[in-house]
Amino acid sequence: ALPISMSTLWSFTDGNSGEFLYSPLSQGRDGNFYGTTIEGGTSGIGTVFRFNPNGLLTTLFAFNGNNGEIPYGGLVLGKDGFFYGTAFEGGTYGDGTIFRITGSGVLSTLTTFNGNNGMFPVAGLVQGTDGNFYGTALEGGAYGYGTVFRMGTGGALTTLVAFNYNDGGYPSPVLVQGSDGNFYGTTENGGTNGGAGTVFKVTPSGTLT
Repeated sequence: ALPISMSTLWSFTDGNSGEFLYSPLSQGRDGNFYGTTIEGGTSGIGTVFRFNPNGLLTTLFAFNGNNGEIPYGGLVLGKDGFFYGTAFEGGTYGDGTIFRITGSGVLSTLTTFNGNNGMFPVAGLVQGTDGNFYGTALEGGAYGYGTVFRMGTGGALTTLVAFNYNDGGYPSPVLVQGSDGNFYGTTENGGTNGGAGTVFKVTPSGTLT
């Protein structure tokens, strides 16, 4: 058997650099890795960081609540070279945000969730072949059981699906775009078998199966 070797490249030891990692890393065009922590930073509600493969970590941004908090979903590298992500809470209504951040740490809030268009996004985003970003909100929407949405790079958000529990409820994992161009995902609850959850397909225009 081949020997197994593991090296710890960085240990989070103080709250200022962030605490508690929930999502995977995303590699930028510069070869560095980028990620989020769900706590820590100057306000204690999460950070965005850059990590050099040689072992150097730089805190790029600390959330303050107004621009989001608790970024569970991590980051996805857009075709434009910027990183995009979701914050579980915070923003104008406290229901979460979608943000864009540069590799140097300049953050822009693109969308603020307000309950009607969804609330509490847990999953990160996926960029479709059409250039738009697709994602889910855990709760909110017309029936309160979560949504699937599409967002342009400028932040315009369209609710594609509002779950009604019969067709699923509380979508938390990230979507994946299949080779057929449709998006696939799962819900924690809902469906016809005692609410044990669903696997669903949704077209880019919002037809749910």
